[in-house]
Amino acid sequence: MTALKQEIAATIAHEGPMTLEQYMGLCLGHPRHGYYMTRDPFGAAGDFVTAPEISQMFGELVGVWASEAWRLAGSPSPARLIELGPGRGTLMSDVLRVSRIAPAFLEAVSVHLVETSPRLRAVQERTLANAGKPVSWSADVADTPPGPAFILANEFFDALPVRHYVNTAQGWRERLVGVDAMGELVFGLPDTVESSLNAPAREGSIIEVSAVAQRIMGEIAARLVREGGALLVIDYGYLETSLGDSLQAVAKHAYVDPLASPGEADLTTHVDFAALGRAAKAAGAKVMGPVTQAHFLLQLGIERRAEALMRRATPEQQQSIASAFHRLTGTQDPRHQMGELFKVMAVTHPDMPDMPGFIV
Repeated sequence: MTALKQEIAATIAHEGPMTLEQYMGLCLGHPRHGYYMTRDPFGAAGDFVTAPEISQMFGELVGVWASEAWRLAGSPSPARLIELGPGRGTLMSDVLRVSRIAPAFLEAVSVHLVETSPRLRAVQERTLANAGKPVSWSADVADTPPGPAFILANEFFDALPVRHYVNTAQGWRERLVGVDAMGELVFGLPDTVESSLNAPAREGSIIEVSAVAQRIMGEIAARLVREGGALLVIDYGYLETSLGDSLQAVAKHAYVDPLASPGEADLTTHVDFAALGRAAKAAGAKVMGPVTQAHFLLQLGIERRAEALMRRATPEQQQSIASAFHRLTGTQDPRHQMGELFKVMAVTHPDMPDMPGFIV
């Protein structure tokens, strides 16, 4: 039994079953035993691989998009370049490198990373040591300096906690995490019914709600409306709010039981882009997309970038570039290709023109 599992079981024994939102928050962010607090989970040696780790092309195109967003916003100076949940710092490293072709943008922005994990902050610091721009860190986007902001969120919202509600014969009940007679963590339902939920659905259906994600989106959108800028969200998820349980746990590139080893596996859910869009619009922001990652990257010119890289590459490197291109933009195999499963959405100041990557 992991140390965090013991602590969670003791908390449940003392206070009663906890919400899935509370459980996920502890699994990922517990200060001593949380998944992101104790390890570098990225890359082949970790538990999963993200797009920036697959190819430099991804980060380069995101960097081009950010500099163009800055230009379309009127080239404000000073401005903030912010990344939420920056992983190993690979994306920001690629963004800053390609931004050298837009020196006015690079000179105007200060760089800020929003990261709660001391372990990952140390990795990011090493990655960006020679990036050519000073970097500051904060634990919350609200703690970044004010001013026009160009914010990147790649696989950030999928790791935010959710709540589950299950439809029963008596009505909707919130799914809770408890302890069985053997001391194992199990899902269960309380006696109380959520009277505020009255969505029609078959018995046994599940509604997945991330109030945390919607709150963060609302706060960011309000800032963009107030101070200007744009947010780019790239994540796996679905276009329309729908019923279903998308909670998954991953360790060593394999799916595992989300209750088996708290703190030892990554917990994520598919992002409800429609709910994020509603939260952004409620704050007065403009929303573009979501579109598929394939649509976004192809419109930004990833095919031309791959061809340019291959012209200067060895045969072995050419094969690697082609493989990365197909993994980032492919749509035929969702298990290994990201083009269809991953979606991209932009949230901007309401006066911003339509952004590249979102033209249909």
